Amino acid sequence: MAKNPQHTGRLRPIDLAREHGLSTQAVRNYEEAGILPAADRTEHGYRTYTPLHARALDAFLALVPGHGHHTAASVLRAVNQGAADEAFRLIDESHARLLEDRRTLQAVERALCDLAPGAGDEPNAPGPRPRGTFIGPLAESLGLRPATLRKWERAGLVRPRRDPATGYRVYDDAAVRDARLTHQLRRGGYLLEQITPLITQVRAAGGLEPLEAMLSDWRGRLSARGRAMLTGAAKLEAYLRERGCGGGAPGCPGAAPE
Repeated sequence: MAKNPQHTGRLRPIDLAREHGLSTQAVRNYEEAGILPAADRTEHGYRTYTPLHARALDAFLALVPGHGHHTAASVLRAVNQGAADEAFRLIDESHARLLEDRRTLQAVERALCDLAPGAGDEPNAPGPRPRGTFIGPLAESLGLRPATLRKWERAGLVRPRRDPATGYRVYDDAAVRDARLTHQLRRGGYLLEQITPLITQVRAAGGLEPLEAMLSDWRGRLSARGRAMLTGAAKLEAYLRERGCGGGAPGCPGAAPE
C-alpha cells in the first residue's frame, strides 16, 4: 500500500486560496470535485490543507491552459484515485488533439496557397471579369461530378445564386473560391462537417487575403497551447513526486505490478 504523502505543514483554506489567487469557495469546490485530495479536519470540523494540496492546485491550474478545464480536472482526479495510467492516457489524447489541430491548420494553409492568386478567375480569360460560371464547367474544372457540387451546396459549403431567367445555378467568384477550398480539403481527407467552420471563417474574413491574420493568430494559439502543456507537465510531475510517485510506488507511473 502506498504511503500517505501528507506533510506536517498545515494550511488554512484562505492560505491556499490567496497563494493561488482564488476564493476559498473555489478551493472547497475543487476539493469536492476530486481535483484536490480530501482535506483533513480539525476537531471543530475546519478543513486543513498541506503542501501536497498546494502542489495539486499548482498542477491543475497549470494544466488548464493547455488541456482545458475538463481534461485537467479529469487528470487530477485520476492521479488522486491512484490511476496514473488513466491520467497519462487523458494527456496523450490531449496531445493528439493538438497535433490534429496543427495538421488541420497546415491543410488549410496548403489549400489557400493552391487557391492564390486569383483562384476565382478562369485562367487566361480575356476581357472583363465574368459574371459567374455554371455547375457543369465548374465541376469539370475541378474534376468532379455536378452531383458533388450539389451535395456541397446542401451542406452549406457552396452557395451559388440562381439565374432569374433560367433558374440555373451560377457560381460567382466567392462560390468558386469556396468550391475550390472545399475540394482541396476533401482531397486532404477532411469530412464535410470539419470543413464547414473553415469555410465560414473564409466568408467572415471577406476572402483569402484577410485570412493571413487569422491563420497567424491560429498558429500562435497552437504554439501557446503546446508550451502551456509543457508547463502543465512540469507541475504535474512535481505533484506526482510530492505524492511519492518518483520511485515506482503503486498507482504511480512505472510502478511494478503487484
